Amino acid sequence: MTITGGFWADRQSSNGQSTIPISLDWMERVGWLHNFDAAVSGRLPQERRGREFSDSEIYKLLEAMSWQIASRADPALDSTIRAVSGRIAAAQEDDGYLNTMFGRSGQAPRYSDLEWGHELYNVGHLLQAAVARMRSGVEDELVEVARRAADHVCETFGDEGMRSICGHPEIELGLVEFARATGDQKYLHQARLFLERRGHGSLGEIEWGRSYFQDDVPIREATVLRGHAVRALYLSAAAVDLAIDTADTELLAAIERQWTATVARRTYITGGMGSHHQDEAFGEDYELPADRAYCETCAGVASVMLSWRLLLATGNPRYADMIERTLFNVVAASPAPDGRSFFYSNTLHQRTPAPAEPSDEVSLRASSGLRAPWFEVSCCPTNVARTFASLNAYLATTSSSGLDIHQYSESVIRATVEGRGEVRLRVHTAYPAEDTIDVVVEESPDTAWELGLRVPAWAQDATIEIDGVSEPVSPGRVGVTRTFARGNRIRLTLPRRARWTFPNARIDAIRGTAAVEVGPLVYALESVDLPGGTHVDRFLADTSRDPVVTAGGVFVTGYLEGEYADGWPYGDHPHASTPDEPISVALTPYHAWANRGPGTMRVWMRAALEHAGAGRLGGEK
Repeated sequence: MTITGGFWADRQSSNGQSTIPISLDWMERVGWLHNFDAAVSGRLPQERRGREFSDSEIYKLLEAMSWQIASRADPALDSTIRAVSGRIAAAQEDDGYLNTMFGRSGQAPRYSDLEWGHELYNVGHLLQAAVARMRSGVEDELVEVARRAADHVCETFGDEGMRSICGHPEIELGLVEFARATGDQKYLHQARLFLERRGHGSLGEIEWGRSYFQDDVPIREATVLRGHAVRALYLSAAAVDLAIDTADTELLAAIERQWTATVARRTYITGGMGSHHQDEAFGEDYELPADRAYCETCAGVASVMLSWRLLLATGNPRYADMIERTLFNVVAASPAPDGRSFFYSNTLHQRTPAPAEPSDEVSLRASSGLRAPWFEVSCCPTNVARTFASLNAYLATTSSSGLDIHQYSESVIRATVEGRGEVRLRVHTAYPAEDTIDVVVEESPDTAWELGLRVPAWAQDATIEIDGVSEPVSPGRVGVTRTFARGNRIRLTLPRRARWTFPNARIDAIRGTAAVEVGPLVYALESVDLPGGTHVDRFLADTSRDPVVTAGGVFVTGYLEGEYADGWPYGDHPHASTPDEPISVALTPYHAWANRGPGTMRVWMRAALEHAGAGRLGGEK
């Protein structure tokens, strides 16, 4: 599958040209790569730089590079992978142990801090990098390093070894994928051991409770995702992989239940997850404040990983819908258009304009109103890099009956339909900027097979056209079974009407507000689009008037509220205000906010529920 143009091709281009090379440059500058060199020369711990998980950022970058080469041959990048792999290999111990933070003279002993040390977490990302290399058709030094590290983990934590787990799930994902890539089932067995051990209080108690580590309840008994969002999502993604590879229907059903509850009660309109800043965690049910939305970019990536696995396991298009929502409104929101700066967290309400981040300094803040070039904890840029580099793989799947397209982009899809032969499709679309997706058959076997197309839940009045005949289709999945011929064209039309979206009344923090969505995109109001740069909190949206989509953008009608007088902000009757005359205001796709300098922003706009002729709003006595 190859993305050839449009929204995602632009992101892949900036990822390959900017994000991947500047990430490598930053890792050299801040000393994270040098840690491996210092390990070889005996200069640790004195010269070690970065947090305990900094090794994993190199591994995630290697994964991104490997996927990049898989889609576009690049001898120079391949040489970089080999050179970096050589530096890593030189630091590996004779028994396969690999870590620059623990185990040497002057450092804490191996596995002495499983709650926070991230040793196994780092190995998990090493294994995923190696899998990307293997799936690209290469078995080199990186793969051998990963194999030795995985063998060490199995020997140390196997049936007769340490009966414990890592504070940050990830090793489980790496082991299952490595088992698939190598065919060695001992890695799958070790992944099961880690998953089954979790939830029994193996790790120490902390101020946020063992739920932070998902070590409070066995994974089969949990009812909703909880604790640290990225940890919870990585663990669940690994559980789906394990369930499929071991035919464990009980485990798969448990994760499906947790996903359903989490999406219904603990997920933001963007698809973002995590409403607590202090522990980067899920809040309680319906605890989804817009201004305190953490929505870490890594959690967005992890959510896509989980939903993708559930889609593969079940074929249910609701998982593809969530992938689409999260990709467009969380993952795509993190990097700047040039791929050189990033959001770590993704607020839905920026109350104060943020100062610009210096382009040559490491940001110490996870929360920022403008994108930063690098962070003290830079897990998000490398997660974005590996996601965009591997994005082709999310477009389509095959089954025993045919081929399904799940995500829409200008692309070419080549596949073997089981028992039938080769299929080649070309997808023409400017989605999500346009309504139509044309699928043109360029090669097909001489027997019937089914083409499945996803119709998003938001797509009302969608139609499918075949041989010039159009018919309505409902949200979900539409299948076309026939003997296709070269030149056949199937057109799916998904009307992208702008729509008001209102929150569930149980989400206290945003009651009385409304947001605008167009197709898969969530929109935001920025102060730069209000007269004189007025603060977004003064804008009251008139939800009795539909948002309007024009060639110039998306517009809503509303009113600017007068300035508040200082004083006690409570009273014996609802607040009353006298707004100005109605104005039309442009909205910005949420993924594109903060590209025009400092300002205020909000996704959930205050709704003017009533508007009388005198200009008074409902609530005045």
